[in-house]
Amino acid sequence: MSIHLHLRAVAESEIRDDHTWLAAFMSEAWDNHPDEYAAGIADSIEKVFNSVNDLYSAADVLDAGADKPWTLPIYGGRPVAHSADAAPSNPPLMILEPPGVSQAADFLATVSFDELWNVAGAKLGGRARELAQARQEFLDHHRDLQGFYGRAASAGHAVVKAVWA
Repeated sequence: MSIHLHLRAVAESEIRDDHTWLAAFMSEAWDNHPDEYAAGIADSIEKVFNSVNDLYSAADVLDAGADKPWTLPIYGGRPVAHSADAAPSNPPLMILEPPGVSQAADFLATVSFDELWNVAGAKLGGRARELAQARQEFLDHHRDLQGFYGRAASAGHAVVKAVWA
């Protein structure tokens, strides 16, 4: 079974704060994900998004700031409540508003991946022979998130997040 965290940048004015509408919007975006990823307005992380969050939590150890910007890239944002008529199969959704997107972009642009990996990598990478492969996977996710959030922040966009299972 595959599970993905799907991130989609969108102008805040285009978002309806309605779970049913937003789930349909994100479903269409997921169907178009390869094109949207290529256009730089979408990103996704398969299965390991909780571990990517754990990597960023190492910023607490590095004292990256009292406001904990490391929480924003993966789980940051406000949940969008299901309406009474929403299908139970609709995914959990969150909206990270433009100020939070800017904070996430700033955090990702300034935090040292190597320092985060030095603190948290051993817990995330598994056995020694797999460590180099895991490090590269997390570095790729980090670079993708840096670019995605940087573009979204530059455009003044919000980020909508859905978890697809």
